[in-house]
Amino acid sequence: MPEIEIKTEGGESDPLGQKVGVVAAILAVCLAVVSIQSHRAHTTAVVERSEANDQWSLYQSNRIKFHSLELGVDLLKVLGHDKPDAEQTIARYETQQKKYEKESKEVKDEATKKEQETLHTEDKALRYDLGEGMLEIGVVMASLYFISRKKLFPVISLVFGVLGIVVAISGVLL
Repeated sequence: MPEIEIKTEGGESDPLGQKVGVVAAILAVCLAVVSIQSHRAHTTAVVERSEANDQWSLYQSNRIKFHSLELGVDLLKVLGHDKPDAEQTIARYETQQKKYEKESKEVKDEATKKEQETLHTEDKALRYDLGEGMLEIGVVMASLYFISRKKLFPVISLVFGVLGIVVAISGVLL
């Protein structure tokens, strides 16, 4: 298979231009992969945040029920203690209070766990975002070589490309 030659304006081939073009293409593929990971991580974080918020809403609901029962017990003790069914009602309310107190603790623990998952996913998404940005800079720097023919641009491109890949991989390992 013959090599592809990139011709410059004067007609001579540019072997460095070929290498820079390949590097730019590789960085663009890496950029696409990291971009997809970044979007998926952000979507996951939104879902996890929503689940945490749902748990906190359930927690608040249970606490309101608990406090309503607490108020009912207090009112019965003050106003209805001499009524025949007051003791049974107080006992029933106190049983329900224990139920809601236990459920509240479980729901609170689940909400806290979901919040921690969200923070972890947001940290991963941030690393993907940083890696994505560095890869974008790498691709742009590689393309600047073709405008200016300055050898500094491919070097900068490689540095940002490698940094972008390393930062994105750190998101996977997090």
